[in-house]
Amino acid sequence: MSMKKWTDQELLTTRDNLEAVKNRENAGQNSKLGLLTALIGALAISTGVAFIFIDGVDVFTVILIIMGVLTCFSWFRNDKRRRDNIALLSEINKEIKSRKLDESAKKANKTNQQNSPIVSESKSIENVSQSDEKK
Repeated sequence: MSMKKWTDQELLTTRDNLEAVKNRENAGQNSKLGLLTALIGALAISTGVAFIFIDGVDVFTVILIIMGVLTCFSWFRNDKRRRDNIALLSEINKEIKSRKLDESAKKANKTNQQNSPIVSESKSIENVSQSDEKK
């Protein structure tokens, strides 16, 4: 996937979304919980295999092994997706730096922030005057 064809707005929006996901992951205990999930899955697989050697093949042990495999597989996919998102974020940041969009985006945000309080105040004044006219 070539980011050279992406528009500036697409790059900035994607970067903001990926940074929000990364911040949400860093703020919580997701990494520790993910490792705990993988450990529980591995424990389920090993327990199922041990029960097969001790008691023989049983429905419970097969279900235990299947659930452990599914748990480990879901952890693996989640971890792979997280690593892919981090790699994509670094590529997007490189492309943004090469296009020099950071400075222009910061300037645009500053002007939007300066203009937005004035607009919101005027709208609230209009709403108050309209409510007074209704009374």
